[in-house]
Amino acid sequence: MTTKKVLLVDGMALLFRGFFATSFRGNFMYNSKGVPTNGVYQFLRYLTDAIHTFEPSHVVCCWDMGSKTFRTEMYNGYKANRDEPPVELIPQFDLVKEVVESFDIPNIGLENFEADDCMGTLANMYNPENDVFILSGDQDLLQLVKENIRVIIMRKGQGNYEVFDKDNFYEKKALTPAQIIDLKGLMGDSSDNYPGVKGIGEKTALKLLQEFGTIDELVNNIEKLPKGVQNKLQTDMDMLYLSRTLAEIKCDVPISCDLEDSKWNFKEEKVTSALDKLEWKHVDRLLAPIKDQTSVSF
Repeated sequence: MTTKKVLLVDGMALLFRGFFATSFRGNFMYNSKGVPTNGVYQFLRYLTDAIHTFEPSHVVCCWDMGSKTFRTEMYNGYKANRDEPPVELIPQFDLVKEVVESFDIPNIGLENFEADDCMGTLANMYNPENDVFILSGDQDLLQLVKENIRVIIMRKGQGNYEVFDKDNFYEKKALTPAQIIDLKGLMGDSSDNYPGVKGIGEKTALKLLQEFGTIDELVNNIEKLPKGVQNKLQTDMDMLYLSRTLAEIKCDVPISCDLEDSKWNFKEEKVTSALDKLEWKHVDRLLAPIKDQTSVSF
């Protein structure tokens, strides 16, 4: 049996990245109806380049479904530091999903959960018999790396990727994928706005995990730690465990996506028809990276 190669796309990460990459000079690419389309355009540039580069046989796009999730219920400060999305981006949330649908790529998301949780669930659902690649700019997803699951981190610049797998992970991060969760528990995450243990930064957290392995072992051996570190842990013990819980991606979300429904089968005429409604020039250039993959058979 031929092993399938599944690309799981962090849709919101690509859309936000694309929006801000093209809008910093006020380039919102309004169509004749006054709807901005710049984020969707750059999203597709990222998507087509990744499909060209990694040649998946199947593609799924996962989305956040609102700002309220089970994590905000656990900790009301979770992501509370983030501004409202720019008004020019809001109409592009639905628009980008319509464009993704024109490629016959499933859009997957579930209220109360994040796209990360959906990707973690699907990755673990598919990986026993398939190679899974997760495309994002979010390093929280690195905790998902294991046998047959790779995480592709988008770096600055078009087509600049760093791929993490089980063989190169320790060399790159000096930790195992599972320890990424405990790292965030100790040091917190300023982007997601949870604090971890006050006074413990990345350098100290990394050293502690390299010595003790896990937060549980660290706490069990707390008397072996310097007094200053002991005091910090004891003061913020509840937040330590809460931060670890917030950092962990759920891989048992009640979603499903039949692999056959995500088969990459690019139909140029259907996609071009959808994109023409956005009034973009040079749609052929946008689709050029994937045209040579329309007849790939898996």
